Amino acid sequence: MSAIAIGIGGLAGWKTLQRTEARQLEMVAKDPVVVRSTTYFKDNIVKAAKAEELVKDYSLLNTALSAFGLEGDIANKAFIQKVLESDTSDKSSLVNRLADKRYLKLAEAFGFGSQTPATDLAETVSEAFVQREYEKRVGESDENMRLALNATRELKAIQGRSSTDKTLWYEVIGNQPLKKVFEGAFGFGSSYGNLPVERQLEEFMGAAERILGSSSFKDITTPEVTEKLMVTFMARSQLTESVAQNRYSAALTLLTGL
Repeated sequence: MSAIAIGIGGLAGWKTLQRTEARQLEMVAKDPVVVRSTTYFKDNIVKAAKAEELVKDYSLLNTALSAFGLEGDIANKAFIQKVLESDTSDKSSLVNRLADKRYLKLAEAFGFGSQTPATDLAETVSEAFVQREYEKRVGESDENMRLALNATRELKAIQGRSSTDKTLWYEVIGNQPLKKVFEGAFGFGSSYGNLPVERQLEEFMGAAERILGSSSFKDITTPEVTEKLMVTFMARSQLTESVAQNRYSAALTLLTGL
């Protein structure tokens, strides 16, 4: 599996990536490794009537978790089984108590703990797997672009939800990849993560008002404001990397001059 190299980083690279995304996605979908994973999933997911059967099949589980950005949990089979078996309609269930709502999306998609069976599961997971694989390959060349792609997709999925803004901000804080984009765009350092979560909420909402013009997700999830967030994130990231490179060059010059 080859990385997707844009050839240029920062804001210019982000614009190029947006223009070529459809073509790149099509290429990833046709990659033999990806085709093998999605074909196996489509052919075999019907055999997994229970969460226990899904987690026992490494190939099925890997595709399922990767489709939701949770491939790092591939070894945590007992935990994932409990997540999948959780009653998504029960606010006190395990999956609803987890801050990272990617687990809830996973449980909702498969429907093992729900009275409502999942529909079009094979196609839904396969499409999500291709999207995540595309983002992963972009990230092998530029992690900031991967984070921006992930955030754009996550914010689009939030559109139209009835949750309160505070609830959605808490979801952002609990979703590390998405949180990194907001932190980067807002100029937050790593120390912000040490603040009490209520204080983090205040800081994020205040920064959103200043930089994006609104702390409401009704506004943030519009294409215009989402793009403003991504542009600010990429621009700040580019500036940070430039400063770091200049410091490295200066230090190297001093060392070689000794």
